[in-house]
This record gives sequence, C-alpha cells and structure tokens, in this order.
Amino acid sequence: MAEDIKTKIKNYKTAPFDSRFPNQNQTKNCWQNYLDFHRFEKTMTSKGGDVSMCEWYRRVYKSLCPVSWVSAWDDRRAEGTSQFPGKI
Repeated sequence: MAEDIKTKIKNYKTAPFDSRFPNQNQTKNCWQNYLDFHRFEKTMTSKGGDVSMCEWYRRVYKSLCPVSWVSAWDDRRAEGTSQFPGKI
C-alpha cells in the first residue's frame, strides 16, 4: 500500500476528482485537504511514522488553494490554536 501511495505521489499532476465535493466550487475541498494534511502530519509525527505519506494531501491543497489563503492559515496556526478555526 505504501508503494501504491508513493507511486500516486510521483505521478501526481493536479487534484483528482473527489466525490465528496462534486460541485464546481472547490473551496471546501481546498479547506478539507489543508486540514487533512496537517492532521495526518501531526499524527504521523507523534507516532514516529513516515511523514512523506502526507505529501499527497499537501500537493492537493497546494493545487486547489490560493496562496494567500494558505499563508493566512499558516500564520493563524503559528499564532496558536485559538486563532485557527479548524481542529488539527
């Protein structure tokens, strides 16, 4: 399974269709993948796992989300959990 994910990451071009977000507006898809990346990274780090498996979510949110949103969310996360609206 790990090899399958690494192959998908290697062949990644752009965010694939996600049936959870079928509409043209991909704002929720962007937000969910941003949260998923940081949750997965936090979990893998705490368990001593391979953080490179999180790369898929990072690439998806990087291709869907505007840079200004990501930088604003990163700033809020750096300020502390009370400033960031998502649960990571």
